[in-house]
Amino acid sequence: MHLWRLLIASASLAAFAAGAAVVYKWTDSDGVVHFSDQPGPGSEKIVTSGAASNGVNAGGASHSTLPRQQAAQTSEITAVSIESPAKEQVFFNDDVVPLRLHVEPGLMPGQTVTWTLNGKPLTDPGQQGLSVALQELARGTYVVGATVTDGMTGASQNADSVTFYVRQPSELAPQHKKT
Repeated sequence: MHLWRLLIASASLAAFAAGAAVVYKWTDSDGVVHFSDQPGPGSEKIVTSGAASNGVNAGGASHSTLPRQQAAQTSEITAVSIESPAKEQVFFNDDVVPLRLHVEPGLMPGQTVTWTLNGKPLTDPGQQGLSVALQELARGTYVVGATVTDGMTGASQNADSVTFYVRQPSELAPQHKKT
C-alpha cells in the first residue's frame, strides 16, 4: 500500500518539476465556461506544460496555464471606453447622436456589445456593434453605457458611462430661418 503512495507522490513531483499543470474545464447550465485547478461537475481534465513553474516566468509576468489555442479563444479585454459622444456633449434634437466604442485589443469573434441608454438596453439589431447612430432623441439629459461580453467565457467588461444632452434648437437661430 505504501508503495502506491510513493509512486503517486513521485509522479506528482515529476509533473510539477517539469512545469506541467492540470486544469479542469467545464460548462455550467447557463453556458458559462469555467477553468479551475479543482474538478467541477462534468469537468474535462486538461494537462498543460511550460518552462515556467509556480505560474511565474523569469520576466515576472503572470503565466497562463491554459493551452495557447484556448488562451487565444478567451482573449482578455484590457480596455473598453466610449469614444463618442464626449462627456457633457450637447446635441440638437434634429442631430444624429453617434455612439462609438473603443475596445482593446479589439472585438474578437464571440464577443458582443450591449449599449444602454438611461439604464435600458438598446435592443434594435441596428443598435449593436462598436458604432451606433441614435436619431430623433427628445430634448433631455441622457446617460449612455456599453458592455462587452465574451460569449464563450461569460466574462464582461463595462465602459464608464457618458452623460450627454439633447437640446431643442431655437426658432430664432439662423439655421432655422426661412428665406
